[in-house]
Amino acid sequence: MELVAEWLSDLRGNYADEPLVSDVRVGAFYTAVEISTGDVGVAFTPRDLSDTVCCPKTAAGAPPAGRLIGLKAWETAGYAFSPSALRRAVGIATLNALSTAAINRYALPEGMMREKLDALDAAGIADDDEVVMVGAFIPFIKQLKGQVAGLKVIDKHRDALKPEEQALWAPPESAAEVLKDASVVIFSGSTLVEGGIEELLSWSEAARARVMAGPTTPLWPRPFFQHGIAILGGIRVLNGRDLLMIVGQGGSGYFFEKAAEKVCVIDPSIDVVATAESATAVQPHAGSLRAPVVSRR
Repeated sequence: MELVAEWLSDLRGNYADEPLVSDVRVGAFYTAVEISTGDVGVAFTPRDLSDTVCCPKTAAGAPPAGRLIGLKAWETAGYAFSPSALRRAVGIATLNALSTAAINRYALPEGMMREKLDALDAAGIADDDEVVMVGAFIPFIKQLKGQVAGLKVIDKHRDALKPEEQALWAPPESAAEVLKDASVVIFSGSTLVEGGIEELLSWSEAARARVMAGPTTPLWPRPFFQHGIAILGGIRVLNGRDLLMIVGQGGSGYFFEKAAEKVCVIDPSIDVVATAESATAVQPHAGSLRAPVVSRR
C-alpha cells in the first residue's frame, strides 16, 4: 500500500482542515463517504470476501457500522490500510472526498484537469498499440476490440467478459508476463482497494502510457504521477446527496451519470489526443471540482 500511503501523506501535508464524516454508504458495487465540507468520495466495494460479518471475530474487522458518523475524516482515511477489505473501501472513499475538498480549497496542485473527458480518449491509443486492462472495463473493450494490435484483460473473473470476448481474458497469475509487452496499460481504480498496484506498476514499466480509470480513481495527482500513472480518469461529483442515494440503493457506476461526470487529470509531460484539445480545459490552480449550481444537501 505504498502508493496509497504516499497519497495520504501528500494530501495531509497540503490540506490542514479537520472535517468530520457526515455520511457513509456501503453499497453492493460502490462505497461512498461524505465529509462535513459537503464533498463526497467513492470507492469500489470488494465483493470477493473470504468471510462474512456474522460473528464477533469477523465483525471486529469490518467498518464500525452505526458509529462512523462524526468520526474525524482523517481517522477513517486511515482505514485504507486495514486488513479488512470493507474498511479499505471506506478509507479510499474518504481519501477521495478529502482530495476533492483540498482541490476545491486550494486548486489542483499540479497537472491539467479536463472535464467531460474519457480516460480512453486522453490516452491517445493508436492502432499499433498493445493494450492491457487490469479490470474489465466493458465500454473500453467495446471501443478497442479489433481496433488495436493487441488487447488483453486481466481480471479475476473470466465471466466478466462476454462469451465472444473471453479470448481476451488473462488470469491475474499471468499479469507479470502480460504487462511486460504492453504499450498502454489501463488500471482500474479498484486496485487501490484490492491491493497490488505497486507490483502491477513494476511489471508495466515499459508502457508508454499508464492510465488509472473508474470512479475509485483519485484526482490528487502528485504521488500517482511520480509512480508513472500519467492519466487519472475519475469522476467529478455534481450532486453528492444523489450519489449517496444511488450507491446506497445498490447502483453501479452506470447509474452515476446524473450525479457525477467524467473528468481527467493529466500529467502535462505527455501528449494528449485531439479529442482532449476540444474538451473543456481547466488549467492548474484555476477552477473547482464543485458544481456551485447544484445543492449539496
